[in-house]
Amino acid sequence: MTTMQDTHISLAHGNGGRFMRELIDELFAKYLSNPFLDTRTDAATLGQHDGSLLMTTDGFTVQPLEFPGGNIGSLAIHGTVNDLAVSGAIPRYLSLNAFIEEGLEIELLDRLIRSLAEAAKEAGVHVVTGDTKVLRRGEGGGLYLATTGVGTRAVKNELSMAQIQSGDKILVSGPVGDHGTAIMLAREQFGMRGDLQSDSACVLPLTRLLHDLEGLRFMRDPTRGGLASVMQEIHRGTGMGVRLFEQQVPVQDPVTSVCEMLGYDPLYLACEGRVVAIVSEDQAELALSAWQSLDQGAEAAIIGHISKDQQHVVLETSLGGERMLEELEDDPLPRIC
Repeated sequence: MTTMQDTHISLAHGNGGRFMRELIDELFAKYLSNPFLDTRTDAATLGQHDGSLLMTTDGFTVQPLEFPGGNIGSLAIHGTVNDLAVSGAIPRYLSLNAFIEEGLEIELLDRLIRSLAEAAKEAGVHVVTGDTKVLRRGEGGGLYLATTGVGTRAVKNELSMAQIQSGDKILVSGPVGDHGTAIMLAREQFGMRGDLQSDSACVLPLTRLLHDLEGLRFMRDPTRGGLASVMQEIHRGTGMGVRLFEQQVPVQDPVTSVCEMLGYDPLYLACEGRVVAIVSEDQAELALSAWQSLDQGAEAAIIGHISKDQQHVVLETSLGGERMLEELEDDPLPRIC
């Protein structure tokens, strides 16, 4: 039997925080444990084939299906490709499963799949197999997509939390919270509207720039739970503390405004086109310059460091104070994927 304290599944079990971690570790991993399963990584290493073969899988249930800067089709490609990219792989092949709700307009479905195909072509991946299911009206959100991606390892050094050392620098490739905020505005919740674009994009150009960097320790894309949840994962995985500097974390003004009005924290809002990288102190500036050489990484920044002398994830505020960034528990965030 499971050791979980909860008796029923709630939305909080999918938010990227503590409840989701417990669900995965104490139920799925408990029964499915094997030498290839690592719940702390974005992609599994399967063996040798033109370098190590990596595989990842993901599901997409975003509402609305179309939003400023993307849609569920392009998002499915970006989300899958990005998990491989931050694992140090070059994405090669994808599978696609489509769960279509009865009543979905064919014209809308055409737009979404066309966008998916364009995103795949841009990322250099091929959708080579798939399946379709049609759900009864009222049993789905119009369209759900599930993908599996396969890629080949491109980095020589291992990328894992085990490689992270005290003093390493934390980099982010651009402003955080754009996707989560864009989805909220697209739903016109709380009577709010805006033209903020989702950051949904393929991050492979960013990750490839760091492939030959000897000081690269670890990469992750801050999706569900945002930047703060990635920092919590690193804290748990390394046993070391994390210190972030609020003034150095890039956040767009519209994201800040929405968060101030609604009580959200941009550090916990999802990104779909950003990379968090942990790099040795002596090569952090080199990594930053590489990212900033691309338009996609123009606002990249060094935002903090790893410290063995700390026991928590701490944000040094712009006013000079400190606050701990706790692990997500309840589900106060908008559903974004």
